[in-house]
Amino acid sequence: MTDDRLDQLGTTRGAGGTPGGLGTFFLGAAMVVGGGYLLLQQVTVTSGFWTLWGYNAFGLSILPLLAGIAWLFFDGRSIPAWLLTAAGALIILLGILTHLQIFFRPTSLFNTLVMLGLIAGGVGLVAKSLRAQR
Repeated sequence: MTDDRLDQLGTTRGAGGTPGGLGTFFLGAAMVVGGGYLLLQQVTVTSGFWTLWGYNAFGLSILPLLAGIAWLFFDGRSIPAWLLTAAGALIILLGILTHLQIFFRPTSLFNTLVMLGLIAGGVGLVAKSLRAQR
């Protein structure tokens, strides 16, 4: 039978457009979300100081953004002003990201295996749900 004929008979499409597998998909997605949540709860993120040759460099990184904003207030249609503002914002964003320090807090082996097992099992169930079920 064609897919159109199956739809006319009342068979609904599941995950990935295949017949069936919708429950498996949602169970797998819940496992991935749960395992990911537990894993991310064990991560600590801190930030360091912005230094350039031993000096605080945040003030220097904000200058292109401020100059671009001032230029935009003077002439809002100026393409170089928009580029300078975007470049200044990008410099600040990259500066924040490059100075992040990420640590995995100590936890038991059992908890780590549960977290990673939920993620791996959930990904497997989601992948299985994308195939046609019999």
